[in-house]
Amino acid sequence: MAKLKAFLDKRMTIIKLLFVFSVLIFVVRQLAKIVRQINGEEFKQILANQSDLSLLLMLIIGFVSILPMLIYDFSIVRFLPTKFSPWYIVKSGWVVNTFTNLLGFGGLLGASLRAHFYGKGASRKQILYAISKVALFLISGLSLLCFVALIMIFGFGIGQVFSHYWIWLLGGAIYFPAVFIFTKLNQSDFFHDLSTKQEFVMATGSLLEWSSALGFFVLVGYLMGLPIDFAAVVPIFVVANVAGVVSMIPGGLGSFDIFIIIGLGFIGVGRSDALVWILLYRTFYYLVPFVVGSALFVHDTGNKINTFLDNLPQILIRRFAQILLTIFMYFSGIMMLLFATVPNVVIVNRLYIRLFPYSIFFVSHIMNIIVAFLLIGLASGVWARTKRAFWPTVIVLIISVLNTWFNEAFTWRMVTLFLLILVLLWLSRKVLYRDRMANSWGVLLFNGSLFVTTFIGYTLVGIAANPHTPLHFDKAYLFPSQAAWLVGFVGLVIALLVLFAVNRYLSADRPSWLYEPFDAERVRNVINKFGGNENSHLAFLRDKQLYFYQENGQDQVFFMFRKTADKILIMGEPVGNKGKMMTAIDHFMTEADKQDYKLLFYEINQDLTMRLHESGFDFIKTGEDGLVNLNEFTLSGKRHRGERALMNKFNREGYQFELLQPPFDQTLIGKLKVISDEWLDNRPEKGFSLGFFDETYLNEAPIAVMRDPNGEIVAFANLMPDGNHEITSIDLMRSSSKAPSGIMDGILVNLYHYSHEEGYQYFDLGMSPLSNVGTSRFSFTQERIVHLIYEYGYNLYSFEGLRSYKNKYVDEWKPKYIAYYRGNSLAFSVLQILPVVNKPQKRIRIGLFKWLVAD
Repeated sequence: MAKLKAFLDKRMTIIKLLFVFSVLIFVVRQLAKIVRQINGEEFKQILANQSDLSLLLMLIIGFVSILPMLIYDFSIVRFLPTKFSPWYIVKSGWVVNTFTNLLGFGGLLGASLRAHFYGKGASRKQILYAISKVALFLISGLSLLCFVALIMIFGFGIGQVFSHYWIWLLGGAIYFPAVFIFTKLNQSDFFHDLSTKQEFVMATGSLLEWSSALGFFVLVGYLMGLPIDFAAVVPIFVVANVAGVVSMIPGGLGSFDIFIIIGLGFIGVGRSDALVWILLYRTFYYLVPFVVGSALFVHDTGNKINTFLDNLPQILIRRFAQILLTIFMYFSGIMMLLFATVPNVVIVNRLYIRLFPYSIFFVSHIMNIIVAFLLIGLASGVWARTKRAFWPTVIVLIISVLNTWFNEAFTWRMVTLFLLILVLLWLSRKVLYRDRMANSWGVLLFNGSLFVTTFIGYTLVGIAANPHTPLHFDKAYLFPSQAAWLVGFVGLVIALLVLFAVNRYLSADRPSWLYEPFDAERVRNVINKFGGNENSHLAFLRDKQLYFYQENGQDQVFFMFRKTADKILIMGEPVGNKGKMMTAIDHFMTEADKQDYKLLFYEINQDLTMRLHESGFDFIKTGEDGLVNLNEFTLSGKRHRGERALMNKFNREGYQFELLQPPFDQTLIGKLKVISDEWLDNRPEKGFSLGFFDETYLNEAPIAVMRDPNGEIVAFANLMPDGNHEITSIDLMRSSSKAPSGIMDGILVNLYHYSHEEGYQYFDLGMSPLSNVGTSRFSFTQERIVHLIYEYGYNLYSFEGLRSYKNKYVDEWKPKYIAYYRGNSLAFSVLQILPVVNKPQKRIRIGLFKWLVAD
């Protein structure tokens, strides 16, 4: 006997599989016989006769019928050490029970899922014990219903045709008493924490589960309007479920159905009616709750995967949803515009007819035009991820969806589309985080081209539709009538105002840091404390905005910038605490991103460029900065023999170099202004990356001058210290017509000697734009394009110092770059730089200027 038991235990899995497989073969054969006896047309007719109200009731009550199963899950967690929230238990319980209903596998799936959801903080033994205790009572409710069925058949004579199944019912009926007695008599550790109260709670939950399933099954038959004694259905349902449990097939699929169909036949229900009955029962009790459970399971699993992958899947899904929503809004807007502009053309276009059902639609001609541009305007805000675009988009889309639904024939394709739209809206809500939208050139160009194209096309259509114009078509090909065209034209004008209003709404409330007044003291404090760079002196021009990064209320770094379209164009490297540089950049990027601005760095060094590249920036070389090594500079030798001769000439003729210290009086400023205007010869001065003649700016640093033998100033240049006492430079280099040739060399050579004596290491001669950029046939295409933009887009005045001239002195050329957001158009970025660096500066006015000139 022991050998037989050991043999069976070893091969129990195979025996179970053979049993299930045998039952499955029997079920399939029986189902095949039944299906062959069913009239297909009759089946379709019965299914089609079910009212919408009946189906809605089945849907609602089917969900309610699942709820008693949650008692199992609330019971399981009582045996485990970890505490779970009620909502978590409900959500997890719904997944477990709907999966077990449809894909039970003898309780194995339910046990695995419960271990997955409730295993946190518990040992494998604790989980196994808790699940096993509850599993004992899963069919106790069915056992109690077996008692009820036996009483109905043999006590009240209800369903006596099923009396020959008494052995099935009796076997099921004795299950619960046997389990209850066993748990009370067994003294093992397994049952020590299983109280009588808990046993009755689980038994009651099981009874409610099976009774709810029975009640829902009877309700389905009742809603179908079948003229039968529904009390007789109770024994049928109980016997069928016992057969399903014994078969161990998931959900009793097949075995349950055969017994039900045969049993219902005994009380006068036709095969087609019985099959529809079972189909509706399984759909609303098994399938639909399972779909919801699957969604909850995917959501739970997705959250765990998302956490493991640092929220990357969630970010990608939301971003993808936002992109799809934007595409749909643009698509619908364009489809509505086509329908409103040239209806007689689009309605005969096969492609348009195929695509139109996936759009939204208004019956009113004028509303189609207005809503089209409303969608296009809001789509820009959604694409820019602007928070304030969300609720207007929700309102417009819901109104549009409802209007389309009520004005078009109902189709499941429309329902699916509209549900998808709502899902995309819901997923997109967290992606829309920006405070406002900045008008990028790309969006303005696209939206503007849509309106201009529509306006021009609509105007031409109106001309063609007018019989009094030479361009009139004899056939009404383009538009149904002149009156309809006029209404649409009015709508087009209104749509322009709507588009403008939407844009103003989305782009309103610019940040205060765009308008901060210039504070020279804060600039000096940062430079004096942390040092500056070769461009920091340009802050005193006051033609750029400044953004200060602070820690603990103390300025650490400042940026010089100017806004252009949706870009924040930053001049050179940030100035200040080098240890806080990337922190400051990240902070500024975040603040700018909230306002939908992208940082664009202009003329920065290689080190910062590489660091920005790691933060999501692309770059392109724009030129090279020339440095003179002051420690090695000398006029001796062959290299500078021309400059040596020139300096000797100036000395012989009595020209003198002088370095004037600020502050400067009005007389001196007036004289320098005369020289500057003469040198400019009515050419406008630039700014941003170059200095211009400004009294306040000139008073911030020494000015180097050359005087003629009579002591009159004939040339000058203002110094640009870097604040680190390492590099110095000059900005304005102006000379009068009285100055001899080479006068600027005289100033530079003297400044080299002076700067070296003051301890400076380098003298910066400024940048040579596009040096060695895009000139090779192997250069990147974008570099060659940018070379052309620079060559033809920049005013040559901006590049006064030529590389050939600077090469006389330069010992080292350092590359300079433009760094722009990865994904942004390089061509657009460069084109947006052009108007900033080429913008003419206003000419200053100096008091008593005429008197100074006369003097």
